[in-house]
Amino acid sequence: QVRLVESGGGLVQPGGSLRLSCAASGRTFSISTMGWYRQAPGKPRELVATKSPSGSTNYAEFVKGRFTISRDGAKNTVDLQMDSLKPEDTATYYCNAKWVFGANMYDSWGQGTQVTVSS
Repeated sequence: QVRLVESGGGLVQPGGSLRLSCAASGRTFSISTMGWYRQAPGKPRELVATKSPSGSTNYAEFVKGRFTISRDGAKNTVDLQMDSLKPEDTATYYCNAKWVFGANMYDSWGQGTQVTVSS
């Protein structure tokens, strides 16, 4: 089992910045890709950014150039630096970790942290 705890959400004005952090515990040696997803009210959960163990990143088009994902393998953390925030970035943000046990891959999710972009 991999457990994830997020922090760093809050209220910010348009154009502002926030940094989200996620710390993993448990079977951290089995973690593969880590990343961030978000879900706005009435909408499905969507990928924001992911980072593989090798360092490869994948960003959603709507955050390219504004958000940066970083990962510390030694500390088992993944952060999301969000700049130039827009009202449409308002959502609950979830940390995700994919981990392997035997021949199977599993997903773990954090509890979510609210990001609200409003003036």
